[in-house]
Amino acid sequence: MKISVELTLTPLHDNYEPLIIHFIKKLRASNLKVLENPLSTQVYGDYDEVMNILTTEIKEVFELLEGGLMYIKIVKSDRHDYEPHF
Repeated sequence: MKISVELTLTPLHDNYEPLIIHFIKKLRASNLKVLENPLSTQVYGDYDEVMNILTTEIKEVFELLEGGLMYIKIVKSDRHDYEPHF
């Protein structure tokens, strides 16, 4: 089953940018389709593969954070090529 996941990492301290960059680079190093924009990161792929990688990478970034939030949205379909029809 294919899924699309939108992630927003919000560290609750100063000097947060290196942690966000580290997290995104780790996702890019996977075999998953990863797209970024200024507000979030999207990950696309097979459910089991995406969730296994996210479990590992979210745990690592949380261990590096003093405090933070991770907002996650999951859609049951691969929407990486979505284009609005209006």
